[in-house]
Amino acid sequence: MKHTKLGFEEQSVLHHLTHYLPAQAPLKDFVHHNTLHAFQDRKFFTALHESAEIFGYKTYMSLSEFRNKYSEKEISSSILHQVLFKKKSLNEQKIWLDKLLNKEYDLSSNPRIGKLRSHWKVEYKINLDKLVHSSLFRVLCSYLDQGIAIWSLPLHEDGFLASLRQLEKTSYVSLFKQKRAKELLLDETLTMEKLLHILVGDEKYFEEYLFDQQFAHPGWSGMIAAIENQPESLLDRRKISLKEVILFELLLEIDALDGEFGLNWAPISHLITQAPIKLFAEVKYDELYEVLSLWQQAFEWTLYDQVLLGVKATASTTKPIENPSFQALFCIDDRECSIRRHVEKQDAHAETFGTPGHFNVEFFYQPIDGKFYTKLCPAPVTPKFLIKEIGVSKKRETDIQYNKYSHSLIPGWIISQTLGFSSALRLFLNIFKPTMTPATSSSFRHLDKKSTLSIDFDAKNPSENDLQIGFKPEEMAQRVEGVLRSVGLIEGFSSLVYLVGHGATSANNTHYAGYDCGACCGRPGSVNAKVFAYMANDKKVRTILETRGITIPETTQFVGALHDTTRDDITFFDEELILESNLKTHQTNIQTLNIALDKNAKERSRRFESIDSNQSLEEVHEKVRRRSVSLFEPRPELNHATNALCVVGRRTLSRDLFLDRRSFMNSFDYSSDPNGDYLVGILNAVAPVCGGINLEYYFSRVDNQKLGAGTKLPHNVMGLLGVANGIDGDLRPGLPSQMIEVHDPVRLMVVVEHFPEIVFNAISKSPQTYEWFKNEWVRLVAVHPETKVLYVFENEKFDVYETIQDQIAKRYVENMFDDNFKENLPISILN
Repeated sequence: MKHTKLGFEEQSVLHHLTHYLPAQAPLKDFVHHNTLHAFQDRKFFTALHESAEIFGYKTYMSLSEFRNKYSEKEISSSILHQVLFKKKSLNEQKIWLDKLLNKEYDLSSNPRIGKLRSHWKVEYKINLDKLVHSSLFRVLCSYLDQGIAIWSLPLHEDGFLASLRQLEKTSYVSLFKQKRAKELLLDETLTMEKLLHILVGDEKYFEEYLFDQQFAHPGWSGMIAAIENQPESLLDRRKISLKEVILFELLLEIDALDGEFGLNWAPISHLITQAPIKLFAEVKYDELYEVLSLWQQAFEWTLYDQVLLGVKATASTTKPIENPSFQALFCIDDRECSIRRHVEKQDAHAETFGTPGHFNVEFFYQPIDGKFYTKLCPAPVTPKFLIKEIGVSKKRETDIQYNKYSHSLIPGWIISQTLGFSSALRLFLNIFKPTMTPATSSSFRHLDKKSTLSIDFDAKNPSENDLQIGFKPEEMAQRVEGVLRSVGLIEGFSSLVYLVGHGATSANNTHYAGYDCGACCGRPGSVNAKVFAYMANDKKVRTILETRGITIPETTQFVGALHDTTRDDITFFDEELILESNLKTHQTNIQTLNIALDKNAKERSRRFESIDSNQSLEEVHEKVRRRSVSLFEPRPELNHATNALCVVGRRTLSRDLFLDRRSFMNSFDYSSDPNGDYLVGILNAVAPVCGGINLEYYFSRVDNQKLGAGTKLPHNVMGLLGVANGIDGDLRPGLPSQMIEVHDPVRLMVVVEHFPEIVFNAISKSPQTYEWFKNEWVRLVAVHPETKVLYVFENEKFDVYETIQDQIAKRYVENMFDDNFKENLPISILN
């Protein structure tokens, strides 16, 4: 508990509470992160157990799911025995195998959170949540609204509570039903401690009460905490704090109790005899959670082992590409894993690379007529540069029926009787033939192909709002060099090098930002691709690069492009600048890419119930395009579903492997980075970005109600901030079921091609990065670049790993006369 002899420590409790609340930002900045970030300082399986006991989260698939997967061969018998062999003694293995396969367990949940406030129902027969939440959520949504509301809540420059006081003083009706709550609100000296004394009584219960209260609606509380910490996450800013929201909720609870009982009720602590629950006290051992952890490891290594067997074979046989026909740098995104494979299959001389999709250029972006700056780089980065779109101003297309007059009395009636009928007809036709409309969120609209960008620094117009407009040649060269060296492209340039950003298209999709590029803060990567291509083509930049050992031929051109991962379409920027000598090659490359896109669409379609994958490439691709703009499609694409891997190394490590769109792919050449300097930066990004994506999918899959967003079907957009069920529900953090249905909840395995000691040095440079690997939130394997031996990182050191087929054969020979061993081997191996 956070109190001392001096009393209740408010700030300490608020800090502690904020640490455990969801950290999801508003929808426009929907970027994936580790849902259980507050537990990341613990070992992974310890954290799963503790969070389940404290907050009631489901942190594994159910025991029956694991057993079904085992019976259906989705969990390998050999791997399961290997896990038991590693974790248990020979005498224990048979006992634990029986526990895993047959023993029944009490699966009921009795979390610590919520027990104190449950006494309101038990002792007073009153449901405070039901009485309070509706009013609380409506007021919060009105205050924070980003453009949906017709009437805005009056704002006061001093923040949320000051605005409520102003509203209370000037309104004919009150936010409260009883006199006491109103008087308390208007009291400028009001403190949280005073309200808690009225409601709770004894100080030693204060922290527990606040945790119970805020975790009754963690979505709204987490959103408030995120906005307080990052006010720039709102385009139309509002001043608000978690403390103010708690004060308002405490007032609403007092008002509800006064309304039910008058002033004749006692604080909750007067009715309790037991001591306060220590929410974060040590969690006792539970056999069920050990059983689940063993199943989880067997499930994960069933996949990992197959992948590592393939990596070992591929790394030893695949040769690098010589004299590439063209080169293309894609984002590391797992959705680009398959398109790269199809490009390389279509053109055996094409060479593809993977790098974070912001292409190492960090800036704010302002489109033509844009009122706000948009960050186009990873969320933790704060850019010092501004890129502005320059060109002819043009009015954006709109659907005529979407206007503010439809909400008024007489114009609204006229619109509904005229435009309403045509709108209904279009809606009906959209069922059978979905088409692109002005309301569709399309990645291709993020940047006009004909516009130009303020990329060059101009001394006459150097800055705006403390941001430097454009980049100087030295700054450009630094960023171009960073990308080229990190992916190992420092020589052997082809005549055309494509920078392929990615984005998505969807209609009626509240989580659209999660479909775009995470490295571009949930936006398409088109601007970044165009900016990098411009920098790499600049003569001054190339002159600087030449002094640093990177010589780019004059005939080599960099071309920006954008891949729409939902439609599987691609567009190119600045094609009019392509040299005459390169035009024919470019046209050939376009044909190669188009065929690869057709094949990629067909590969993706096998997971779509509404598409027959046996049709021709063109037919399937056209249906994929229609699907992307359908108002009635809750899953326009499956996004990062099934992600499980990240390969950091040369393309020879994975070029001939079918990774089934499961892998993030970051190109890296150990020979150009012998000390691992660039590897440090790569892994510093891979752990939180790819690991964050992986874990948000993991937890949304295993607990879609508390850690995910549930089904999209009842979702209602609240103030353009988040989604809730209906009009009065809590905000839903995490991912909806339509994004995680096909996902296998396994931790990300990062495979790095470099010497193990160099990899260890790289991850240990940053405590934040090391925590991901040390506590096994992300698994790590190093591939020795010369011997191809695999090393797995466990217990803070690398040990040689032999794939299960090799291990079983070796152990069988060594223990062929050991009857105890034979009893624990799967029948298939003995036969």
